[in-house]
Amino acid sequence: MSAIKLYSWNVNGIRAAAGKGFLDWLKKEAPGILCIQETKARPEQLSPALINVPSYHSYFSSAERKGYSGVALYSLIEPKRLLYGFGLPKFDSEGRIIAAEYGDFTLINIYYPNGKQNQERLQYKMEFYDAFLNWAEDLRKQKPNLIVCGDINTAHREIDLARPKENEKVSGFLPEERAWLDKFLHYGYIDTFRLFNQEKGHYTWWDQKSRARERNVGWRIDYFFVTDNLEDKVIAADIHPSVQGSDHCPISLVIDI
Repeated sequence: MSAIKLYSWNVNGIRAAAGKGFLDWLKKEAPGILCIQETKARPEQLSPALINVPSYHSYFSSAERKGYSGVALYSLIEPKRLLYGFGLPKFDSEGRIIAAEYGDFTLINIYYPNGKQNQERLQYKMEFYDAFLNWAEDLRKQKPNLIVCGDINTAHREIDLARPKENEKVSGFLPEERAWLDKFLHYGYIDTFRLFNQEKGHYTWWDQKSRARERNVGWRIDYFFVTDNLEDKVIAADIHPSVQGSDHCPISLVIDI
C-alpha cells in the first residue's frame, strides 16, 4: 500500500449532516478511509444513499440507546477483520468503537465519552480511557501498527483550547483527563497534528449556542494518533475548519503505509 488519506469527523448526527451536504463533501474529498463519530442512528434508520456510498464499504456500530453515540466507517479498501468494542458490555453497549484491520495497519475509530454531564459520567469516561488503553496495548502486541482517531473529548494542552484558564475545572480540560493523555503519549502514541504545527488557534469543536465558531473560540478535541513506529511514515496531518455541517470539523491524516 502507498500513501493513503484518512479523515475523521464527529458529524453530530449523520442524518442531520446528510442534509447539510455530507455526501457531496465525501464525494469531493474521496478519502481512502473516513471515520465518523456520533452518528446518532442505527443502520436501519439510514437512507440507502448513506449506506451504499459508491466505491465504499460501510460499517456501523450503534448504541443500544436510540439517537445516541454511534460510529461509522467508510472504506475504499475492504478490511481483513472488524472489531466492534473492547469485549466489555459496559462500554460496548454505547456503540463507540470500530477497529478495522488492514494488511499493514489497524485503524481504531472511537468516540470517547463526554464527562460534562455529572461526576458519574466523568468516572465512566476515565474508566473508558483506561479500558481503551489496555485493549489497544493488547492489540498492539499482535498488530504493532496502530492508527487511532476520533473525538477524544479532551483538550490536551493549553494551546489546544482558546480559554484554558476559564476551563480548568470543566470536564474536557480537567487535570486527570489531561494526565491520561500524557500517559497515553508516554506509551508511545504520537499526536500527529503536533508533528507539523505547534501553534495555538487550531480547534476542531466550537460551542454552537454562543456562536463560538465565528470567533474561533474553540477546543481541539479530535485527534489522529499513530504508534511511534509509524511516525516517520506520516506525511501530513490537518484540521479543516472551513467544512461546515457539524459543531466539529473534520481532521485528516496522510500516511505512507
